[in-house]
Amino acid sequence: MMAAILSLAGTEISQHEASLFRDADPAGYILFRRNIENREQVRALTDALRALHGRDDLPILIDQEGGRVARMRPPVWPAFPANEAFDRLYRLAPSSAMQAARWNARAIALTLAEVGINVNCLPMLDVRQPGASDIVGDRALGSEPMQVAALGRAQLDGLASAGVVGVMKHIPGHGRALVDSHLELPVVDAGHAELAVDLEPFERLSDAPMAMTSHIVYRAWDAERPASQSPLIIRDIIRDRIGFDGFLMSDDVGMAALSGDAGERAAACVAAGCDVALHCSGKFDELLLVADRVGTLGTDGDARLARAMAARFTDGEGMTLAEAIDTRDELLALA
Repeated sequence: MMAAILSLAGTEISQHEASLFRDADPAGYILFRRNIENREQVRALTDALRALHGRDDLPILIDQEGGRVARMRPPVWPAFPANEAFDRLYRLAPSSAMQAARWNARAIALTLAEVGINVNCLPMLDVRQPGASDIVGDRALGSEPMQVAALGRAQLDGLASAGVVGVMKHIPGHGRALVDSHLELPVVDAGHAELAVDLEPFERLSDAPMAMTSHIVYRAWDAERPASQSPLIIRDIIRDRIGFDGFLMSDDVGMAALSGDAGERAAACVAAGCDVALHCSGKFDELLLVADRVGTLGTDGDARLARAMAARFTDGEGMTLAEAIDTRDELLALA
């Protein structure tokens, strides 16, 4: 199995992609709006990806946070609120906010499971800081780490209740970045005491099944390399201090924060200690570069992936999609 999560160009698997995917056997796939039209098409696509590999538990990921980060959109699928809605409610009624976040995550997961998507890149545990880049903004669950962790736990539980694995991001924290890592490399100059605030939600949720790194330089830990390509940060901060022993993926290697071609970027992430590199553009020439450079998933990574996928469960007695949305809206109305 290849140490990468790959992407594809369109709404069906092309012949070239099928040949590459079959030979490379990536750890999983991630879908974007370009891959999505309607329920029937997405279900056919996820079924086809699984048929290529004969793996019923093949991870198929998506970023379906709600708000401005939503790959599946109306009118086919419901619109989901940005995380800021749960932040506002938490400040008035913490218990109600946690319930709302859980039912919202269950509703999201029900829409994903219906079309064969079993991993969602949620919760976002970045602690919002004043003056930071808007790339976090209303996507954050708050500016107080215990609150972020509590709401993040509710989201993980809600996803799991419908058979979807959550991915906490962007470990060890994106909340202090002054620029968007999609566009350039952020450098954080905060000291150890300040960075402890960023780490707290990840420490509290260190038993999460999966996590995604950040493409950010934290000078206090490694002045030269972004976290996703830093052996020091992955070993000393993510694995040892935070205590995360789950399946670790990089953020998208196509982001402008990184340098080199797609293969070099992906290989550097895996060499640093990420279990897999995440490739999102769907560009075939880049897929070839990644497949040529990243190598195979290690024994530890394979075990972590198996544990993560085995942690899913489906609560057959839980709320339906309509019930979960109605309950969430009743709770959010309190704010």
